[in-house]
Order: sequence, then C-alpha cells, then structure tokens
Amino acid sequence: MAERIEIGELSIDKVLYNFIKDEALPQTGVKDELFWTGFETIIKTLAPKNSAFLAHRDSLQEKLDTWYLSHQGTAFNQAEQQVFLKEIGYLVEEGDDFSIEPLHVDPEIANIAGPQLVVPADNARYALNAANARWGSLFDALYGTDMISNIAPYAKTSGYNPKRGEKVFAFVYNFLDEIAPLQEGSYAEVTQFSLVGGVLSARLASGQNTQLQNADSFVGYLGSNKAMSSILFKHNGLHVEVQIDKTHSIGATNALGMKDVIIESALSAIQDCEDSVAAVDAEDKVRIYRNWNGMMRGDLTATFENKGQTIYRTLNADKSFFAPDGGKIISLKGRTLLLIRNVGMQMYTDAVTLKDGTLIPEGFLDAMVTSLCAMHDLRRSDGIKNSTKGSIYIVKPKCHGRDEIAFMVELFGAVEKVLGLPDKTIKIGIMDEERRTTANLKETIRMAKERVFFINTGFLDRTGDEIHSVMELGAVLPKEEIKTQPWLKGYENQNVDVGLALGFRGFAQIGKGMWTMPDLMATMVETKIAHPLSGANTAWVPSPTAATLHALHYHKVNVASIQERLKNRPKASLNDILTPPMLTRTLTQEEIIKEVENNIQSILGYVVRWVDQGIGCSKVPDIHNVELMEDRATLRISSQHVANWLHHNIVSKDVVMEAFHKMAIVVDGQNAKDTHYRPMAPLYDESIAFQAALDLVFKGRNEPNGYTEFILHRRRREVKAKGF
Repeated sequence: MAERIEIGELSIDKVLYNFIKDEALPQTGVKDELFWTGFETIIKTLAPKNSAFLAHRDSLQEKLDTWYLSHQGTAFNQAEQQVFLKEIGYLVEEGDDFSIEPLHVDPEIANIAGPQLVVPADNARYALNAANARWGSLFDALYGTDMISNIAPYAKTSGYNPKRGEKVFAFVYNFLDEIAPLQEGSYAEVTQFSLVGGVLSARLASGQNTQLQNADSFVGYLGSNKAMSSILFKHNGLHVEVQIDKTHSIGATNALGMKDVIIESALSAIQDCEDSVAAVDAEDKVRIYRNWNGMMRGDLTATFENKGQTIYRTLNADKSFFAPDGGKIISLKGRTLLLIRNVGMQMYTDAVTLKDGTLIPEGFLDAMVTSLCAMHDLRRSDGIKNSTKGSIYIVKPKCHGRDEIAFMVELFGAVEKVLGLPDKTIKIGIMDEERRTTANLKETIRMAKERVFFINTGFLDRTGDEIHSVMELGAVLPKEEIKTQPWLKGYENQNVDVGLALGFRGFAQIGKGMWTMPDLMATMVETKIAHPLSGANTAWVPSPTAATLHALHYHKVNVASIQERLKNRPKASLNDILTPPMLTRTLTQEEIIKEVENNIQSILGYVVRWVDQGIGCSKVPDIHNVELMEDRATLRISSQHVANWLHHNIVSKDVVMEAFHKMAIVVDGQNAKDTHYRPMAPLYDESIAFQAALDLVFKGRNEPNGYTEFILHRRRREVKAKGF
C-alpha cells in the first residue's frame, strides 16, 4: 500500500506529494499549504458537477438507445431525429454570431500555419525530441525516408550514397526555386552568395550574377558579406536556413558548398497526458508531471544509448542571425511552442482522494499540476522560454458539447485563482472528437470564446463515438467505408467553417488529425497536403521527420489565402453530420472475417503493449505488417466496431473468439524480437492483456461512450500488482 500524506480533507500519495513540494512548487511563489487547501476547495466545489455531467452523458445515451432501437429497421428520418435530439437537449439552439476574443496568444498559434507534433509526455527522450522539432534537416528527412526510392542505384547503403544524394539535391534545388526564386537561373547553378548593401546576390556557374525575385524573402545570414555560412529565407511565415560549408563532406559535393537545408518544421507540440500514455497511478502521473516540469523549467535532460554511443539530450537554444543590413541580431525560437493535453472528464484517480477514499477527477489534478509547472516558464524573463505571451495552453479532450466546455472554463478559472495567475492565463484547446460537440460546435466555442486557442478534429475518436451513439440503430459499415460517408466530410468541413466564421484567423488554430503511418513519408507528402488545402492552419504528425516533410505543404499552400476563399463557401450540412454510417447491404462471409480479423489484430497489437508494458503509443504492425502509430483513439474505433457487429449478429461470438486466438498468434510473432514481451498464446486465460482485449469487445457496448480507458486501467493495475 502506497504511503499517503493527509492535508485537510485530502489524502495524497506520498510520491506525488513529494514531487509537488520538492520539484514543482519551488520558485513559483505558491506555498505548499495554499496549493493543497485551494485544490481541496476546487474538489469540494466542482467534483459534484463533474459527476453530474457524467451522469447526464449516461442519461442521454439511454435515451438515444431507446429511440434508435424503436427506429431499427425503418427508413431513417433525419427531420424526426433532429426533433428528438432537441427535445432531449442533445441539440441546442444556436445563438447570434460572435467572434472569439483570446488574449496573449503566441504567434505559433495565432499567425503562422505549420505542423503540430503529438508526443507521449511520459517519455523524456520523446518529449525532448518533440520540443526540439522546431527545426529539421530537409536533407536527412529526404535521404533517410522513402521520399527517395530505395532501389539501385539510389538505395541507402552503410555509407553515403552519392547517387541518392543527387536525388536529395534535385528535390532541394526545386524547393528553393519555389520558395525564394532567383531572377535568373536555379539554385542548382549557384556557386556563391554574397551581400552587397543588404541585397543578396547569387553568382551562377555561368559567371552571371543574379538576385532574388522578391528581395524580402531574404531575412538573415551568418558569416561575412563575402563568405556567408548561412542564409535565412522566409516564406508563408516559415523560415528556411541554407547552410554553406565547402569543407563539409556533403558541402564538398556541390559547387555552392551547401551542406544542409534546415527548415522550420513543427511550430507547436502537444505533450500528452491522455491517449498516448499508460498512466494508471501516482507513480505514472509523476513521471509525466516531472517531464513537463523540466520542460517548463528549461532543464529537462535525457540520456540514452544509440549505436554504442551515449547520447545526452537537452532543450535546444534559440537561433540567431544577422539582419540583411548586418546590424540587428535576429533571434528565432529553437523549440516548438509546447501545449499540454490533460485527461478527459471521465477519468478519476486515487493519486489524490478524499480521506474517506473517494476518488477525484483526474482532470482536476492535471489542470492544477500542469498549470503549476507552467508557472516556471511564466515567471522566467530570460533564457529558454516557452510562451512569449505569458499563456498556458491546455488541450481538453473528450468533452461533450456546450455545457461541459463551460465547466472546463470554470475549472481553469478556479485553478488560476488558487495559483495566483491572471484571469484567462490558461487557454483551452477544444478537441472536436465527440458527436455532441460536433453537432453543437458554435455554441460549444461560445462558452470558451475568451480562452479558446484551437479546435481540432479527431476522426478516430469521433468515429468511435458515432458508432456508440447509434449502437441500437443497427450495424455500421466496414471501417474503410465509414470514411466515405457524408457525415465525415460534413464533420471535417464544419470544423473549418465554424472556426472561420467565429474569427479564428489571426487568433487561434483550426487543426486536423494525425498521419498514422510514420514509415510511409512519400505517401504522406502526396496526400496530407489536403489538410492545409482544407483551410486548416495545422495538422498532426507523429515524428520530427514527418513534421519537416509536412512543413513543405505549408510552403506550397498559403493557408491564409485558402481561408479567405473558404469563408464564402456553402456551410457544412448538419443533416450530413447527423446521418449515421449504417450498413445497407449484405456482406459476404469473407468480408466479415476480413474486417473482424483486421480489427482484432489491431486491438491485440495495441493492448498487449499497453497492459503488459505500460506503452501508450507506439508503432504497431497491422495485419499486413505495415507499422501504424496507434493510441487509444484507434483502439476505441476498433473495439466499438466489433462490439456493434456482435450486437447486431453480423458476426457470432464463436467467430470473434476464433479470430482472437488466431490474431494473438500473429501478434505474438510480430513481437517475437521484443525481450520484454509476454506471449498471449497458448495460455490465453493467463494473459491479462488478452483478457483486457476480450473485455473491450464483449463489454464494449456497455462502456460509457465506448471509452477504452476504464478496462485498460483496471487491467494495467492488475499487471502492476503482480509485479510484472
């Protein structure tokens, strides 16, 4: 039994208490006693409201179940559905138009379009990688991925392959020709850059001198006027640094001496306490909080082994350049703007309880502790800074509609009062990933109009909630076909339409979801340009390399221009958004088995690492051995899909069990090289992870909103209790 500290009516896990006292509180100006007494007041005042909102969710789901069951097998009537949804308070009336009014929003959020990383905050190495992903090597991103074909003579070799390098240079020259074109010729012909009277001049191989078509593209440099070691361009708000060194092994291969092109990549990064971590107790939570605290203090470090070498990682310093006139020094942030995603309202924790053992909302604890840690950044006047505007950015997931977001605003205000922060210091990022939020997006945003800094769609969670919401109406389509239905396009378009109508441009982000195939970068570059073209000024990527490559899209697409054009398009249809993706044809047995096995392989591949090893996000091979970046959102849709088909007799329990046994063997094989892995087969009954996967499917219909957290947490704690 973990040792606990009692303060007032609170009982606090000693590990958490010591972290707060010894690491988080010092230098914030917040006293230990004030922190805990203030937190106790928040719990007593707001925890009953939290419980009431969760009870209301359950009540609404019961009404949905009853209504959809009564309409099962009948022609779907959209008008009748919307009348019903309004009667039960699921749909609320829209009020007058308004504009959001958040103050002190950093430029990475308000003014510049670019990639956004999401990373589990429980791994210091990954957290630092994400924080340092503001700048990325375009050479490395091209050379090291499938952006360049891995076939002879361009294949990657143990050393540098000049032929592959030629492909990289050809891509880079074309990129530079597009973002900072010369008046004559191409960057492939440049042999020297020099600075004359603040104007950049390029000498071509022909001996001709030329200049930039747009002189304002050149914004900084390093070195001397005639021996420039670095040239800084700016395009669509993003910076690109051309590094020059003819003595470098790569620089020596070209006439200019270009050794690399470093491009501004991830502008912001979400440090995640939620779907991508497996945090089930105080020990786990403190690991997350400690990493976040270190980043807010600016002193987080990580040490790891790579190819026999010890690597020591810290937060990157800012970058400095001379202005074109050679006088003023330009300073650019060396790190992403860090946001923190707290857990949803549905989660409760025993890291802090009332003395009688009553659990508290985990999101309350996240809000208090992550805001406290962020005070280190707010109080620092020099050195490594996160927010230059003095704001804290909390991403809030899985809220259902208007009233729950209003409640989060109330919670954040209460936290500010306890910590002595100015009003509205804490900003809120609204995840548009639950059906009731989508259906009431305008009114949901109204509740946070002075705090909102982004709205972001999340297809997987949104699909999971879609399936669960209409569970009793009938069987849903196969997963890939669900993506083609009207509701999804309406959902994605509405997010942009509403954001633009409410004045997000210049104040807040409109975001799109994750690219889940981290090894398929060529495909990502081919397809993910759809996100900036949709009017979104950010979209999620799974790695720093992906951020560097996705940044290319924001050079190709001027998002501000796209947003201006989209402001006048016909608005997304609520009828489309509320049209369920129901199965209307007969599936073959082959289609059924293929879909079920695909879902179950995905479930097992993720769950076995979550439950047995506490890994909340990783590359999980799919049934075709393509590695996908998965977190709980992918698990939610897969488990709800199988639960739906079971409930409507598309597939039998026996067939599902057969698929579980078959796929467990497949997943065991995929993880055979992992020395920490515990196989599920053939002792299925003894595998806690396997039993967790069964629970997610066979009990999924009755899990609140189809969430997977409750089963995962219970089973992970079971594993930890056994000392595995």
